[in-house]
Amino acid sequence: MFSAYARLFRTPGGLSFSIAGVIGRMPISMDSLALIFIVVYATDSYTLAGTLAAVGSLVVSIALPLWSRWADRFGQSRTLWIAMPARVVFLSIFIILVSKNAPVWTWFISIMMAELFVINAGGLVRRRWLWSLGEDRDLINTAYAYEALMDEIVFIVGPIVATACAISIAPSAALIAGLVFKVIGITSLALQKKTQPPAHPRSDSEPRNAVIRNPSMQAVVITTLFIGAFFNSTAIVTVAFAHEHHSPGSTGILLSIWAFGSGIAAVFTGVIKWRINHAKRFWIFLLALTVLSLPLAFVNNLVLLAIALFFNGFAVSPLVVAAYGVAESAVEPGQITEALAWVIAGMPLGGALAGALSGWVIDHHGAHVAFWVPVATLTCAILMGLPYLRTWNRLRFAS
Repeated sequence: MFSAYARLFRTPGGLSFSIAGVIGRMPISMDSLALIFIVVYATDSYTLAGTLAAVGSLVVSIALPLWSRWADRFGQSRTLWIAMPARVVFLSIFIILVSKNAPVWTWFISIMMAELFVINAGGLVRRRWLWSLGEDRDLINTAYAYEALMDEIVFIVGPIVATACAISIAPSAALIAGLVFKVIGITSLALQKKTQPPAHPRSDSEPRNAVIRNPSMQAVVITTLFIGAFFNSTAIVTVAFAHEHHSPGSTGILLSIWAFGSGIAAVFTGVIKWRINHAKRFWIFLLALTVLSLPLAFVNNLVLLAIALFFNGFAVSPLVVAAYGVAESAVEPGQITEALAWVIAGMPLGGALAGALSGWVIDHHGAHVAFWVPVATLTCAILMGLPYLRTWNRLRFAS
């Protein structure tokens, strides 16, 4: 049953760059939570924490495609050696400013500069799999599912580490731990030049249309914008829900249970030989995720929340795998890294607005009411897909 994974792991250099990518993207599951811990500790304001996260996410949504375009044109290693040190410097400045109670406006400037140098490590690793596997579409699906599983491992381990560091050591320790993971993982990935795909410098004789002008890409990005809003708002409300129930230490466990459910789905997604294409799967799992989000609005204790998050996770990784598949097949090889980045670039953009809204609802009405925010975001995801109905129909019936 799992022979596809055995074949995947025999890919030369595959496990090495995948492990480096896992370590390098650990901060994606830690930084938002860590930012909430450090800001709420300093100000006791979820609204400010949510607003800071929102501003940072807006910058990330701009930075991710730009750095990924650079990686397509000039190579992954060159891009990583520029972006990673700059992010370390500016995020360190942010930690110092918050810890020293510097003016709040300096917090915004420093977090914006730090997020300007965020790299889509997961996209870089997926691009390496595509380059290594060639035209074997079944094995590429397995690679996507495997990396979705690695994402979930990141989201299982990361929140626990962030919560433990913030509570047991210091509020700033969670962000510092994320920086350590970033330096180790990204440095290792940058050093592995043999498995990086070749650069595709821009040629005036072969002009390329902007990736985001592609209708298929727009259809994916507009929808995933609200899926990102769902992810971010659910995480923020879960933190507040745990605090309201006098168990802040359970935050990491709850988010890890959510990721564990998604991880189980990722494993089986990778061994299924799908007879329906990525576009059809995308909408099946988007509708499933919407239905499975409804119980979140009715939980009244931590046990029920854990159960609801676990089953909600079953639709998460298959949805993300399908989104990557639609994006990758919509562009030419020299634009794939950028296309993969656009998929998740829309997510922090939506998460920015939902994070600020969730923080406001939590502060004024409590976490129980705030769980309606993630439900609303998925409803918006479905509605925003309607203007692209013709595009989605074309994608659904494509080979």
